[in-house]
Amino acid sequence: MNDTVYSSVFKKQLQDLVGLKRALGFAYHTEACAFRRIDSFFIENRLSTKCVTKELCDLWCRKKSHESVTNQAARISTLRVFCRYLDDIGIPAYIPSKGLVRKCARYDAHIYTDEELRKFFAAVDKSQSVPGECPYRGEVMPVFFRILYTSGMRVSEFWLARVRDFNPDQGCITVQGAKNHKDRTVPLHPLLTARCIELKKKIHSSSPEDEYFFMNGWRCFPECHFHSPPSRQGQ
Repeated sequence: MNDTVYSSVFKKQLQDLVGLKRALGFAYHTEACAFRRIDSFFIENRLSTKCVTKELCDLWCRKKSHESVTNQAARISTLRVFCRYLDDIGIPAYIPSKGLVRKCARYDAHIYTDEELRKFFAAVDKSQSVPGECPYRGEVMPVFFRILYTSGMRVSEFWLARVRDFNPDQGCITVQGAKNHKDRTVPLHPLLTARCIELKKKIHSSSPEDEYFFMNGWRCFPECHFHSPPSRQGQ
């Protein structure tokens, strides 16, 4: 089911594309959120006819002063996917070509040393809460990164975890609706289970079961993309 709401002239097509991708077995949560930006862009530009012109594409693809080349390329790719879908169903749409942005330098995986990992977690442990915005960031961040580090979970899977997905008795988190709409259970280290129990008592004493478990640490940044540290046991 697509629970993301769109409002532009293309709202039906956006919802249909998300539904199609999910029917094929893709979670498509991040992409559905990314489509909201395109939806808002159509509204801001007062698009009233179902036609995506080259001029409109060029405006969307233009690099923003505050964004990286990687984020620009991601925005263009999202629009390209949608325009291809429109073209496939017979709606006029200019499809942004590939190669509009320069290629990023080749990424070489970095193997962290014990000292680098120590410094990383020392910095994470100094995270400070921001009253009114992220009041529990200081408590959430150390737990969040340590689970990422030891569990192998994807960042998107983890930040979408809800209160009901944490099982303190079995010491695990259930990933709901992963690929092919299958759930899977991820075991936690006993020390991290204990810290999750403490976190739940502190920030979710009266939360509904469908509240995001890490809402005050990460859900205050719903449009951002994060990269998890290298997964390695022992921290």
